[in-house]
Amino acid sequence: MLMTSKFRTRLVFLVFMLFTSLNYGQNENLTSDELYTLGRNAAFEEDDYPKAIDLLKRAIAKSPDYLEIQVFLGRIYTFSDSLSLARTTFKHVLEKDPSREDASFAYGNLEYWNDNPNASLKIVNAGLEYSPDSEDLGLLKAKVLKDLQNYKESAQVLERLLDQNPKLTQARSLLRALNTVSARNSVGISYEYVYFDKRFDDPWHLAGIDYTRQTGIGSVAARINYANRFRNDALQAELDAYPRISDLFYTYVNIGISNNSGIFPKLRGGFSLFANLPAAFEADAGFRYLSFDEDTFIYTLGVGKYYKNYWFNLRTYLTPTDDELSRSLALTVRYYLGGADDFIGVRAGVGISPDSNANSVLFAGNGQNRLRSNNLFLTYRKLLGGTNVVLFETGIEDQEYATDTRGIQFSAGISYIKRF
Repeated sequence: MLMTSKFRTRLVFLVFMLFTSLNYGQNENLTSDELYTLGRNAAFEEDDYPKAIDLLKRAIAKSPDYLEIQVFLGRIYTFSDSLSLARTTFKHVLEKDPSREDASFAYGNLEYWNDNPNASLKIVNAGLEYSPDSEDLGLLKAKVLKDLQNYKESAQVLERLLDQNPKLTQARSLLRALNTVSARNSVGISYEYVYFDKRFDDPWHLAGIDYTRQTGIGSVAARINYANRFRNDALQAELDAYPRISDLFYTYVNIGISNNSGIFPKLRGGFSLFANLPAAFEADAGFRYLSFDEDTFIYTLGVGKYYKNYWFNLRTYLTPTDDELSRSLALTVRYYLGGADDFIGVRAGVGISPDSNANSVLFAGNGQNRLRSNNLFLTYRKLLGGTNVVLFETGIEDQEYATDTRGIQFSAGISYIKRF
């Protein structure tokens, strides 16, 4: 006999209720830990926040003092934009146990990302009273203070975190950005001494003075360079800028002129586009232009990577000529001892860099850029008193200065920067 439509409807309803009851009964027999696991899976794997909330509430009903589950529930409320419920949940947890670092961090983040920096700071400070060495709370406090334009205290928090853990690259990156926005101005002076074992009888002297201003779109620097080469003096005026396009991209722009094209290029220029990539990578591509008696274009590609308290950068310069492509390559490694201005570095390379004032003159004359060079440089940079930076660099180069004729040149330099 065929089932009537009414009978089929009742049968489907009964089967649905049976499976629902079985499923509910199974969930009721689960422990709070098992319900917690299911709730995390519903949130992260299934992206089903209502289901996750239901499972977490059941877990809490079984274990009202299981505060870890309540903190996670507050986070799910935050993710699903149920902010009032999230606030109520976090407050309840912290009333029961004010020392819970995860609750303070989650609650502080909620207020920070919803443009309530003062409320966030109050929550974070309360959490730090119980967990003074918390890296998560410390980093969040530094971000909040930066938003409140309390740059000095934010920097102090980051410096303390880096003293505690020099491998905390997020703190170093934030401190570098903080130094950029907090000190609008800086002046710098530099001096470099270059000695030759046989290439020239007289050493070279290079010096510079610069002024840098932080603007709303990036930094701009004006520089005057001085050089004494071949017993002749020369001056060069340069302008550098680092305009920001977005959080992902920024650029480098350079232009310079000189009164002596035998020592400095009479005209120089440069441009690079930088990209901040995921996983702490950075890449850039651009060109350099040098005008002596002839014009030379050099193209550059670079890639950098932060790893713990190391920074690696590999850069190449490519110079096309009529019959071949000249290449130079440099690898730079920095080990950060603290903040962004505290590191030791080593740079090893082959070929000539157009960004080096000491050797850019070798691009003058046809074919000079194809001269071979092996070089090694050591660098030490240190921040003193919060606004003073000193840098020492020394290097040795096995430089071909004429076809099949080589010489050794030694260099030593010092720089000083004052931020204000």
